[in-house]
Parts: sequence; structure tokens; C-alpha cells
Amino acid sequence: MIEALLAEKLDNHRVRCRLCGHGCVIPEGRLGICRVRKNIGGMLFSLNADQVAAANLDPIEKKPLYHFLPGSRSFSIAAMGCNFSCRFCQNYSLSMVEDEAALSGETVSPEELVRMAVTSGSASISYTYTEPTVFFELMLETAKLARRAGLLNVMVSNGFLSGEALEMLAPYLDAANIDLKSFSDDFYRNYCRGRLQPVLDTIARMKARAIWLEITTLLIPGLNDSETEIEKLIGFLLEVDARIPWHVSRFFPQYQLLDTPPTDTQSIHHFLELGNRRGLSFVYSGNLQPDRWSDTLCPSCGAKLIQRVGYQTKILGLHQGHCDQCRIEIPGVWNRGQGKLNDG
Repeated sequence: MIEALLAEKLDNHRVRCRLCGHGCVIPEGRLGICRVRKNIGGMLFSLNADQVAAANLDPIEKKPLYHFLPGSRSFSIAAMGCNFSCRFCQNYSLSMVEDEAALSGETVSPEELVRMAVTSGSASISYTYTEPTVFFELMLETAKLARRAGLLNVMVSNGFLSGEALEMLAPYLDAANIDLKSFSDDFYRNYCRGRLQPVLDTIARMKARAIWLEITTLLIPGLNDSETEIEKLIGFLLEVDARIPWHVSRFFPQYQLLDTPPTDTQSIHHFLELGNRRGLSFVYSGNLQPDRWSDTLCPSCGAKLIQRVGYQTKILGLHQGHCDQCRIEIPGVWNRGQGKLNDG
């Protein structure tokens, strides 16, 4: 166990956790909603911050990040746990922790994780698979060491971390993909055990902190795919930045939504076209066979800049962050020098 960051001592040996949007007040001997932070003797401890449950070498496109070091590999790590309980979770065997006895993993230090990442030839370390917020201590220390080793840092998250947590992490964070699961607070409460507004706040804060940002929405038939809701979601992204890449992914029956059918391909294409018409510059399909929505096109002249087939990426018409044809700047992080390595 590791003493948790962002903990506030209260009366009667209670502790308030300030790590995420739940703001749990935890009595002595009890766990927070995430099930991986525990009040022991009036102090808050992380039960998973020294337990690495997954470590893999992934293409950066798997996060998905399409405008961040395309074609590179990212050393990807996770500890068990999540501060949501999504009924459609695709990694529920790692994310859904019932009690502390269910926690498992291998003790690997941040120093060793960075050494493994460097040895693998990775350009970045991704904190992913589960919810990185709930292994915050491991993520933060690893990110600091990764920075010194010349690696960039990536967070794949539900976006429910607190503003205070983000301020601690932001100096070391180069990119994030945030799951904007719906634009309905009822959906978040009923299907995720969360709330919408903290996620929207995180997206705005990350943009303001110059963290490269991409958004993913898993489109679930009958639950978050109404025209009105998606119009509002697109409108929000336009307000933040019309150039934020938006990934619309196909749902497959998982976990507690086994009776919900997979998303129809035409539905995904419909909303990608809608986002494009409304003014989003970069929209992408996910969990589909490769199609034209997998490629990056110049929003000005239409030239194909990056071609993707599965996780195979080929840069065709992009040079030093500009379209080869019309020379407009294409937003993204195209080399390590655009990250925060030199921010001090």
C-alpha cells in the first residue's frame, strides 16, 4: 500500500478523497467508490499504486490517438480499478474491483517501467486499459521519470479526475484521449455511476493546458445515439475547438449489456457525416473495418494525409505538420519535440 495523494483528513477518522469527481468521504476501514482507496486509521491509502496488472507495447493508434506521433509505439500500463461502473465496460475483468481481495498485479517500480519503455523503443508511455485516475500515484511518478528519459506521456481516461489532480499531472502530460460517453447526465448516472459535467470540465481544462486532446464516443444503440444528443455533443466540441479529433466507435455486446445489438455501421457513418457538416475538422470511425473514415484528410483541400489500415499507418501527404498540397497547418503532435520535454 502507498499513502494516497489528494486526501483530506476529517473528523471521526474520516477522510475525503479529492482525486476525482466523486469526492468520496470515507469512514475508517472503508473503501471509496473506486474500491482501490482505503481509509486505514484515518489515513487514505492506495491499494493498487504498486500493482501493475497489465503492461504491453501498443501502436499509438490503439488508444486511439490519430494526431499524436502516428506510427509510433506506446508502452501501455494499467493497475486494476475504476471510478466508474460502466455496464458496457470492455475491460471489466481489470476495471471492476468488488473488494480489495480481488486486486492483483505485479510489483513493478516506476523506474523499472520507464526502463522497460525505453528498452522497447517506445516513444511514449500510455496509462490506459482501466482508469488511470485511480492509479494516480503510479501514473504521476512514472510520468515524471518518463519525462526525464525523453518519453512522452499519454492518458486514456473517462475524464472524471478532479481539477486538482489534473493540475498536478498536467506538466507531465502530453496527450489524452477522453471518453465522452454521452451528452446526457442521466446516461452517466444510470449506466456509468458518474456525472457528465466533470467530464466536460476536464476536456476544457486539458485544452486550456495545451495537452493534445482527442475524444472518443462509443455509440450504443438506443442509449446514447439520439440525433438531439449527438447534436449537443458535437456543439460542445465545436465550442472547445473544432479541430479536436472525434472518434465514433462501434459498440459490441459486453459485460452487462449482452442483449444490446452491435452498432449499425450506417449509424456511425451518419454521425461522422453530421460532425463533418457541422464543422468538426477531423472525424474518425472506430471498431470498424477500415473505411474512408479511418484516414486523415486535409480539411482545406481534401488531400489524403495519413492512410490507416487497422493499426498500420502510412503518412502520405503530411510534412512537418503541414499539408503537402495546400500547406495549411494540421493540428497534432507530429514529433517528440512538440511535446513538453523541453518545458523544464
